[in-house]
Amino acid sequence: MMNLKSKLVMAVLFSVLAGQVVAKPGKQEGQRKGPPPEAIEACANLQEGDAVTFETRRGDTLSGTCMMINDQLAAVPEGHKPPERN
Repeated sequence: MMNLKSKLVMAVLFSVLAGQVVAKPGKQEGQRKGPPPEAIEACANLQEGDAVTFETRRGDTLSGTCMMINDQLAAVPEGHKPPERN
């Protein structure tokens, strides 16, 4: 027969493991969906296919091309694979 301490340890372990199973796979907490605001702002008043240079929030300067992403015109940096269109 299990004592109270053993039951408590088992309950805590079960709770932790159950939380891992229930958590949604894929997107992690804090990750945003879609292009960053800097990429969207870079293509304001431009058209799809236009070349653009923009600064990231880290201060890096990137060159890219304006593309439609999730119904939003945004800059895709050179060398990055454009997102698949649904």
